[in-house]
Amino acid sequence: MRTRPGWVDTEVYFRIVHLAQAGTPLAPYLEQMVEIALGLKGAFENGNIGALRRRMLSDKVVSAVLPSRGDPKPTKVARTPRVVELLRKANEWKALLESGEVASQAEIALREGITRARVTQIMGMLRLAPEIREQILAMHDSSRRPQITERVLRPIGVITPYRDQLREFHKFLI
Repeated sequence: MRTRPGWVDTEVYFRIVHLAQAGTPLAPYLEQMVEIALGLKGAFENGNIGALRRRMLSDKVVSAVLPSRGDPKPTKVARTPRVVELLRKANEWKALLESGEVASQAEIALREGITRARVTQIMGMLRLAPEIREQILAMHDSSRRPQITERVLRPIGVITPYRDQLREFHKFLI
């Protein structure tokens, strides 16, 4: 077989193993095992075989193609972006703190089963300019990864003047 220059010759390894019923070596085969492999020339020396193995009853046809496992991958469902959920949660926690229903962010962390540091990060979204928060809450459900994430917004929330926050936010969107 001729190959192109620079291409490596390939080798096919193919073996069928028939397993007879116990105690009767000449009886009809109970099952068969097929091993198929494709590799570089010399790859299968010394029993070095990474093969596709299929076991079937002897009266069945053996196919090298694996059977499908259930339905194909379902289409992605549009979901609310995580940043929107986190901002809503921050607003909810702020209301709990202001009403006195919870005493501190540490209590919120305990209730939610997350660290105090994570509560602080999420609550930090409330330092964003109101225009930015409105834009985040107005984000539509999507099946794709959103452009805006909570992690990206953290450095913007640290900026003090809202006007500078908006400028940085709009730079990120472009």
